[in-house]
Amino acid sequence: MSATAMHATQSTPAIDRRARPRRPLFTVVRSGFMLAAILVGMGYYLPTERYLSPEHGVGYALGIAGGSAMLLLLIYPLRKRFRTLGPLGTIKGWFQLHMAFGVAGPVLILYHSNFTLGAVNSNVALVCMLVVAGSGIFGRHFYTRIHHGLYGRKASCAELQAAAEQLRRQAAGLQHVPDLHERVGAAEAKLLAWSHGPVLSLLRPVVVTRRLYRERRRVMRAALAQLRANSPAGDVASHERLLHAYVNRRLQATRRVAEFEAYERLFSLWHVLHLPLFFMLVIAGIVHVIAVHVY
Repeated sequence: MSATAMHATQSTPAIDRRARPRRPLFTVVRSGFMLAAILVGMGYYLPTERYLSPEHGVGYALGIAGGSAMLLLLIYPLRKRFRTLGPLGTIKGWFQLHMAFGVAGPVLILYHSNFTLGAVNSNVALVCMLVVAGSGIFGRHFYTRIHHGLYGRKASCAELQAAAEQLRRQAAGLQHVPDLHERVGAAEAKLLAWSHGPVLSLLRPVVVTRRLYRERRRVMRAALAQLRANSPAGDVASHERLLHAYVNRRLQATRRVAEFEAYERLFSLWHVLHLPLFFMLVIAGIVHVIAVHVY
């Protein structure tokens, strides 16, 4: 075996060691959303009106707790804007609480209302709350696409491109698929191609995702055929794992680059819409409380 081939063979495991660890199936955020979904499903189908009343007792307390949680959502944007509020806690800490209150508050309010509609003022407050909560879920998705993790700093397109370029230099160990680099490069070019206007560019994440699955199937089908034809029989399984890891990492990195600008614009538009919706919720909630206690 030549020195070049020996070096390529020795470098094969490097891609496997560098592969990103699998994300845990159950994280705190996912567990919180799952718990909220279970509670909402139970409350919707169970006869909660037999045990909870919005006017008094536990049902009334749930309304107070849920309304307070929704009001506490204001502290996070205020803490970001005014440094003098530093003694209240860190921005990261209030962001975590902002997410938690944004899920817990609506669940408590739904139990307070027994998952039913009532007077006009309560219906307006309930609809505003559900719209704001749904908007927050979209905002979280946009946020994670342009930041390093849920609580990390904002990424940049240049950083994502540098990470994608680093991955392109890790194909040396897959010498049994000689044209792998060209095949993946052609797939990346299709992911990055976009000739539509700025408005339609907001749909780019949907288009890129569809292209990603299509191109990944195409690349893997051809690459696996070459790998199985050229690899020693005993090494096929390990080389297939390396191939899957390498192709997935490269195309996912390019996908983030392709989607970055669209998600950045979507997050900006979301900010413009989310704040007015939240203030509508606060006003509707105040009117509801006044109407309940005065009339």
